[in-house]
Amino acid sequence: MKHWWIAGMIVVAAVHVHGQALVLTTPDLANPQPATTDTATPPSAPSSSPSSSVFRSGVDLVPLNVVVTDTRQKFVSGLTAQDFAVFEDGVQQDVSFFSASHVPLDLAILLDTSASMTDKMASVQEAATGFASSLREGDRAMVVDIKDATRILQPLTSDLAAATSAIKSTAAKGGTGLYNGLYLTLKELVKERRNATDVRRQAIVVLSDGDDTTSLITFDDVMDTAKRSGIAIYTITLRSQWTLQESAQSGRRFFSEPEYAMKALAQETGARSFFPTAIAELNGVYGSIADELASEYALGYTPKNPKQDGAFRRIIVRVMERPGVRTRTRSGYMAARAMRVALQ
Repeated sequence: MKHWWIAGMIVVAAVHVHGQALVLTTPDLANPQPATTDTATPPSAPSSSPSSSVFRSGVDLVPLNVVVTDTRQKFVSGLTAQDFAVFEDGVQQDVSFFSASHVPLDLAILLDTSASMTDKMASVQEAATGFASSLREGDRAMVVDIKDATRILQPLTSDLAAATSAIKSTAAKGGTGLYNGLYLTLKELVKERRNATDVRRQAIVVLSDGDDTTSLITFDDVMDTAKRSGIAIYTITLRSQWTLQESAQSGRRFFSEPEYAMKALAQETGARSFFPTAIAELNGVYGSIADELASEYALGYTPKNPKQDGAFRRIIVRVMERPGVRTRTRSGYMAARAMRVALQ
C-alpha cells in the first residue's frame, strides 16, 4: 500500500512567468484534487443544503526522516525500530514503518541566481555540481533557478549529467523571488510524491545571498506549506557584509530578518541552516548536507488520534536507553480536515 501522498490545492495568489499566468497554490491535506498550473476560476463555496455529505480522507502514515547524533555531533548508526519512541502531542505512537538502509531520495537543488550573485556564480556552480554528484543509485535531482521568475531547469532525474548541465547553465541577473521559488518547488515535489509508486524521501537545499525582493508569496505562506508537506528544507544563506559588521560590533552573532526566516524554516522541517561567511565554504556546507541525507533513518506511524480537525500535531522522537543521543526531525504535521462536498 502506498502511504506517501499529498492532497489537493487551494488558490491563494497568481504570478506571471514568461508571460503566462501561473496559479500558486497551497496544499490542502484533506482534499485530494489534481494540481494545475492553468489559470482557474476559484471553486464555489461548499453547499449548505441537505444534499451535502462529509467527505473524509486522512493521512494513513506519517513519514519521518530522523537524524541521530551523539555528544560529538557524529551520526549514530546501527539503531533498530525498537530503539525509537515517537510521540504525537505527548502520546506515544506505534512505529509501523522503519528503514535504516538507503531509502531513495528526491532532492531539489534551488539556486538564487539574481544579479547580486554575479561574482559568485562560478563558485556556486562548482559546489552545487559537486553536491549533485553525491546522489546514490535510485536518487533523483531537480534543479530550480530562482530570480524574478522561478524556472525548473531540470525536472527530477536520475541522470547526473543532465542535472550537472542544468546547474552550469545558470546565469545571474534580475531580482530575488526566493519565497516564490520555495513555494513552487514544494508544490512540484508534493505532486511527484502523490504520483509515486514507491516510498521516497524528499528534501530541498536552497542557496541564497540576500533578501527576497520580488515574491508575491510571503514567508508565512511558505512555512505553512512546508509544514503541510513534510519536506525537509536545508537553507544556505551567504552572509552579507552588513550582517558581518553588525555581528562584529555587537560581539555576538547577529541574524538579519531574512537569515532568521531561513533558520526557522530549516528548524521546523527537521533540516539545518547554514550561514557561510565566504563563498569558499560552500563545498564544505554541501558536503555536510550530503552526509546527513545519507545517514537518516526513515520512520512512519499511523496516528492514534482519529480527529480530522486540521490542527497541527507536535512530534517528538527519542532514542531510548542511549544517554546523550539527540534526534532531529520535523516539528509536526497538519492533520487532515473533514470537508463537506455536494453530492451529485
